[in-house]
Amino acid sequence: MDHRSMVRDGSRPSSPRIAHEKTCMKRPLSSSILIWTLLVLALTQWPVAIAMRPDRVKALRQETVDIFYHGFDNYMKIAFPEDELRPVSCIPLTRDAKNPRNVELNDVLGNYSLTLIDSLSTLAILASAPLEDGNTGPKALRDFQNGVAALVEQYGDGRPGPSGLGLRGRGFDVDSKVQVFETVIRGLGGLLSAHLFAIGALPITGYEPPRLGDDPLNPPPIPWPNGFTYDGQLLRLALDLGKRLLPAFYTKTGMPYPRVNLRHGIPFYHNSPLHEASPVNPPEGPAEITETCSAGAGSLVLEFTVLSRLTGDPRFEQLAKRAFWAVWYRKSQIGLIGAGVDAEQGHWIGAYAVIGAGADSFFEYALKSHILLSGHESPNQTIVPPAQATDWMDPNTLFPPLSEAENSADAFLEAWNHAHAAIKRHLYSEKDHPHYENVNLWTGSLASNWVDSLGAYYSGLLVLAGEVDEAIETNLLYTAIWTRYAALPERWSIRDKTVEGGLGWWPLRPEFIESTYHLYRATKDPWYLYVGEMVQRDITRRCWTPCGWAGLQNVLDGEKSDRMESFFLGETAKYMYLLYDDEHPLNSLDASYVFTTEGHPLIIPKARSDTGIRKRKSDDNDLAFIPSEGFRNSCPPRPSTTPLSGSAVAAREDIYHAAKMLDLHQLSDSGYLIDNGQMSGQHFSKSNVTLFPWTLPEELLPANGTCAKVHEPYEVMLEFAANTQQVVGGGSSFNFMLGNQNLERLTADRIRVSSLSGLKISMRLEGDQDREWRVSKVNGVHLGRDEFLVIDRAILGEVSDPRFNLVRDPVIVKLQQLHQVDLLDNKNDTTTSDEQQDSIQQEETLANLNSENDEDTSLDSPAVSSQLADFGSLVKSLFTQLAASLDIQLPTTTSSLPHLSTQSLPYNLVLNQTAVLPTGLGAAPLPPATIPAGLRIPAFGSVHDNIFPWNTIYQAGFACSSPLPESAPRDHQVILIRRGGCNFSAKLANIPAYTPSPKSLQLVVMVSDEEDDGADYKAYALGQAGAGLVRPLLDEVQRTPGGLERRNPIAMVMVGGGEVAYEQLGMAKQIGVMRRWFLESSGMRVRNVIVDEGDGGVNR
Repeated sequence: MDHRSMVRDGSRPSSPRIAHEKTCMKRPLSSSILIWTLLVLALTQWPVAIAMRPDRVKALRQETVDIFYHGFDNYMKIAFPEDELRPVSCIPLTRDAKNPRNVELNDVLGNYSLTLIDSLSTLAILASAPLEDGNTGPKALRDFQNGVAALVEQYGDGRPGPSGLGLRGRGFDVDSKVQVFETVIRGLGGLLSAHLFAIGALPITGYEPPRLGDDPLNPPPIPWPNGFTYDGQLLRLALDLGKRLLPAFYTKTGMPYPRVNLRHGIPFYHNSPLHEASPVNPPEGPAEITETCSAGAGSLVLEFTVLSRLTGDPRFEQLAKRAFWAVWYRKSQIGLIGAGVDAEQGHWIGAYAVIGAGADSFFEYALKSHILLSGHESPNQTIVPPAQATDWMDPNTLFPPLSEAENSADAFLEAWNHAHAAIKRHLYSEKDHPHYENVNLWTGSLASNWVDSLGAYYSGLLVLAGEVDEAIETNLLYTAIWTRYAALPERWSIRDKTVEGGLGWWPLRPEFIESTYHLYRATKDPWYLYVGEMVQRDITRRCWTPCGWAGLQNVLDGEKSDRMESFFLGETAKYMYLLYDDEHPLNSLDASYVFTTEGHPLIIPKARSDTGIRKRKSDDNDLAFIPSEGFRNSCPPRPSTTPLSGSAVAAREDIYHAAKMLDLHQLSDSGYLIDNGQMSGQHFSKSNVTLFPWTLPEELLPANGTCAKVHEPYEVMLEFAANTQQVVGGGSSFNFMLGNQNLERLTADRIRVSSLSGLKISMRLEGDQDREWRVSKVNGVHLGRDEFLVIDRAILGEVSDPRFNLVRDPVIVKLQQLHQVDLLDNKNDTTTSDEQQDSIQQEETLANLNSENDEDTSLDSPAVSSQLADFGSLVKSLFTQLAASLDIQLPTTTSSLPHLSTQSLPYNLVLNQTAVLPTGLGAAPLPPATIPAGLRIPAFGSVHDNIFPWNTIYQAGFACSSPLPESAPRDHQVILIRRGGCNFSAKLANIPAYTPSPKSLQLVVMVSDEEDDGADYKAYALGQAGAGLVRPLLDEVQRTPGGLERRNPIAMVMVGGGEVAYEQLGMAKQIGVMRRWFLESSGMRVRNVIVDEGDGGVNR
């Protein structure tokens, strides 16, 4: 089958190579040698012959230069010094003064010649054009220098004297309320990048200014041929702009307000701490919006850090880093960040977790901040305000200083690693073709089924992180979308295979060509040169106007918008040019430089006298880092080219899976065309042959290639009959109903099914080797990858079906312990509210008591004493806080509880621990007196023995040196033994023989300090279900201290937790064991269904 044909049935055609090999065997030896010799000679020349020719690359490079200058020259002639150009109307585009709430325009257009500032770094890059391109380089350098001079003429040189006053004002003293994020990435980033080019910190071929002096704000004068002398004007203007953004950082969260007035600050945010000393009257009309986004708050580190390092003013770097961490520390329990966040209150707005709009550049700046900061010392964090300063602002004083870890490059790398791991876990989908979904922030469940054009940047970011294969595969989908629409619509629906919700505009965005550029740099695969050519051809054909370049209002019909956003010249044209200038100095610069999210190159210059790099390591543990082998620490080798095609991408077995998602194989030159027949589809080959990108020559495709089977997970749906079955459970104080009468939200990752009546469950088969089912949807509600259903065993008892079968767990049980706390007894509660720990610390302490703690601590150690002391006070404090959060008044005396006697007052606290059954010759079955399923423990009062059958406990220590007292097994139902010192069989052999009775020994609980694959453990790791424990191995029959075989073997379980768990179990009033159950379907386990025996699935 032709590689360019779509494999519809998912089968893999047989390869024609097999028949070819059989034929070759029949040829004479001399003939075969001649053929192979000619073939080898041909292969050495083949990739050069079919890859894009140098003259073609040169032509495309020149066409990109022409594209840039068509927009830039018209802007300078028609619109400068205003912000943008209207390319259809051929007039300037300015702020909407009549409608201040027109944020689409006013957030960006600050009335400071935005397009020129955004274009300066592109001009500096064009100034290094190859000599063979004629006058391109010299002209671009002149235009760069003339642009800097024109900007200074309008806004002054940034000094306080007369030279600081320009034609339009002193610096950026303009009455414009702008968005902080857009002003930083476009205005501030553009000024800083142009300054770095002007002083030679970033390379321009043939341009070698003198060395920097000691004063960064006043470097040595650099005379330019146009008569202008550059001495740091752009940096001083950048500092002026940065200072005007400082008021926005006066928040209680550390995240900046979304907007600021460049002249007046933030009078419209009347709740800001800035106004505490002199309150302002709330503005008339609707309150100012405090909603920002993760990208807007957390994507300032690059620009602000460079500004601080160049000026010696640490305020900006510290503010930007604090804002980044303020966003990151709010991530959900599954490691995801939301798109919208309230800068004033700090809570998420909406529950979307995405890689695109709202969150995109946050991930970008996590990784790029690591790159930028690498090799540099930790920054200075303090600054003394100048004595003469009357308007000094430093929002950092509202917060404690950042830790050394939070300032380090490694911290940002760890944040990126964990962010990408969470994205790969919860957003990445292999269905049909690898792509990223939009999921619920808290659960990871599918929230919407579309991709947006901004998300195209992520493939390029993955390249920088070394995740090249993931970058290649996910970029293919965007290549197919562009091929389909000759642009990227703002949103494209995966489910409907069309533009999502009418959001079909493309405002000349750079993200797709940016990723294409990075992928080509990493692979040198000619595929990406042809992708770039496709983008260039479609822009030229669809977006050209006599006065510039217009965005598309609708990619379906080609309607143009009357706007040329500044990022088209600042980013889109820049990445297109660099794609075709392989020898550009930036493409070979061996330094820690980065492109900002606006495409401006930035670097922290190093003093030329430096003899080395001093890296300061931090001992601060404020950031909890989790090492993982899944985090890539180095770049992979470049993919090898395919001999017969020259393109490894074109030869991929999944190359047309993305095309199938777009139904490109259904397009032809005779129908289903868009833009009146002018879209890329007119260039397709004959019917049922998918050629994408449409500029790709057919010779680049393997003639005998085959496609792999499209990944379509096997799914089944189970539907239970509707009946009058009794609903189990009485609800919860935290019951967030899911719009369905038999579903109840217990926690962020657990949903209770209260009835099987009419229940519909969709299950997906997952895993390559250990296959298991995962419930992906219940009653139309999507479940996240780590989200669980909780089903009461009482309602599963009658189900008998191979597709939904209840199975008892042969390895894991649940050890339950009852602690009784008198909430009204204050005799032991001597702490005051001021002395109590905050709620977070208390919850962590309780979690330690209720989990497997691996620390090896002694009985008298401060850690153990601290965790076990005042246990009742801790529980009472937590209970009081919980009641307060629910607006419940706790009783203060017994008289306020008319239905409870004094004897029924203790509060019943049940702690659960995962326990592991032993294996081997000495393993004995559990006693029959286990906790029945479905029983509910009363909140107060006594608990019947049929729930927790054992109430006498003996703590035997390590039980290695000598036999225990005879009273230990005779008078106690549970014996606790510490692990260590001798093997399990020896410990059991030190328990004296006894006469079995309900009051005598029923269970031995071994308490382990840590995981250990020693001789007394069976080599069987239990993984997540067993909390990382390994089954204890009893490799011989049980014996008494006298060496006789024990007539009645003792049941045993093992738990983790070390000394804390050992003492905690000894304090329990009653103990019991509950069997664990799980569900199977067709013989394979359903991994995310918890069978509830009465605890809501806790400790699973």
